Amino acid sequence: MISIQIPTALRKFTDNQGSVDVDGATVGEALKNLAEKFPDVGKNILDENGTARNFVNIYLGEDDVRSLNGVDTEVSDGQELLLVPSIAGGVN
Repeated sequence: MISIQIPTALRKFTDNQGSVDVDGATVGEALKNLAEKFPDVGKNILDENGTARNFVNIYLGEDDVRSLNGVDTEVSDGQELLLVPSIAGGVN
């Protein structure tokens, strides 16, 4: 199982769970399985093609998966993914 850490802003879509365990051999498979368990999370992190949205940063341990093999990065049991949505805004 892969543990996906859910940011506070998305926990309302995971029954307030801060972490969700899913199966998957790659980051992409893990995200798709998360989206199957919690469709509203899926709408926020995946586009209509099932690809991770640009504003969602995904870390495998301390590494941004974009610097690895993206959603094709292999994962194994016990590893942890962290979802970090980009935050914008502020005062000019």
